Amino acid sequence: MKSSLVWTLPIDHTHHLSGSAGAMTFVGGAGDFDSAGRIRNPGDFDKQLEGAMTNLAEALASESCTLEDVVRLKAHFTAERDDWEVIAALARFFPSDPMPAISTMPEAFQPFAEQTIQIQAIAQRGWRVLADVRAIARPVPEQRKALFRGREVTAGLRAGEFIAVANRAAEVAEGSVEQPDDPVAQSHWIMEKHGETLAALGASLQDSIKLEGYYFGSTREQWTPLSKARASHYREPGPVATVVPCHRLNPKGAQTKIEVMAMRELRKGYDKYIPREDHWPARVWDWTWATPYRQAIRLRDMIWLGGQVPAQPYDNKGRSVMEGQLLPQTRFTMSYIEDLLRPFGRSPADLKLMVCYFTSTGTEAETVAFAKTLADCMGGALPPVTLVPKPMLHSPSTTVEIWGVAQG
Repeated sequence: MKSSLVWTLPIDHTHHLSGSAGAMTFVGGAGDFDSAGRIRNPGDFDKQLEGAMTNLAEALASESCTLEDVVRLKAHFTAERDDWEVIAALARFFPSDPMPAISTMPEAFQPFAEQTIQIQAIAQRGWRVLADVRAIARPVPEQRKALFRGREVTAGLRAGEFIAVANRAAEVAEGSVEQPDDPVAQSHWIMEKHGETLAALGASLQDSIKLEGYYFGSTREQWTPLSKARASHYREPGPVATVVPCHRLNPKGAQTKIEVMAMRELRKGYDKYIPREDHWPARVWDWTWATPYRQAIRLRDMIWLGGQVPAQPYDNKGRSVMEGQLLPQTRFTMSYIEDLLRPFGRSPADLKLMVCYFTSTGTEAETVAFAKTLADCMGGALPPVTLVPKPMLHSPSTTVEIWGVAQG
């Protein structure tokens, strides 16, 4: 895989393709872009996947990493493929075992015209030669095993202290869905499976630093029972979290999808919890019920942010400010990110990854306007960024949710 010129996103603002915080390197939404920001293979999913992986490798190289250093890979795709097909296509770029923890998310839209896939990565230089590398496989339905030619698919991967657990729906080994009409039961099932995966890696859900999930719904009444189900598997202090609505899921009957990232140290042969520093300025909103989640935590020179939304400050009633107005709400949400980073002595300029969910009708023009607003709020170059347009977020009044990782 070789490209002649550095690729770029089709936006007018200076942006980084990769960045490092602590031991980890981050790449935002790598797509099949050329040096002018054009999609090289418009509408062609297979060629775009290959082009995106070529660009991902290039972005990693600028931080002295290779594809072999990837621990967690995430693909947002818009194509008539199921998750196993996409995981198998991505796995071919990682010939060494264990493969990374690969998360996939089918989407209604992509940020730019004729785009069908974007790929985000978290890498750790040289993890394959670390003393503590552990992996556990996830079951692949019998009818999909041929896609992997006998290889195991990673459910969870521990690379030293960092642990990535791939996202999953409540899909059982036969390829069907557990309790297809009950999203709360599915949430518990997934969290229990993630807990089992973490236990096999010498950790627990309490070691989670980040939870990211998806569900069907656009009201607080739909969100709350699932939120309580997920949170019941944690005690305080929990991880930071981002959960947004989805509009497609595989397989049929899946109602929610969840993934976690965690950190745990090995000391004198014992696995140990890593204490976190956390800050929650009074201005920053709270949830509508008492959750164990935090808004910002620091450990090992990384600051992990929960998903920030334009909720009313100093409040926990779930009310939005500037209802339904994407660009004003984006500016307001970025002010929360600034508030959260300030007690750590950091600012948005220290972000090394930013993941942005925003409402859109699916046009590139909306993405470009959104990216311009982000850049104006940053006051400098954008960090590696994943832009995920959504037909709807939690309600018509909420149009944006942003999380990220900063150098700590």
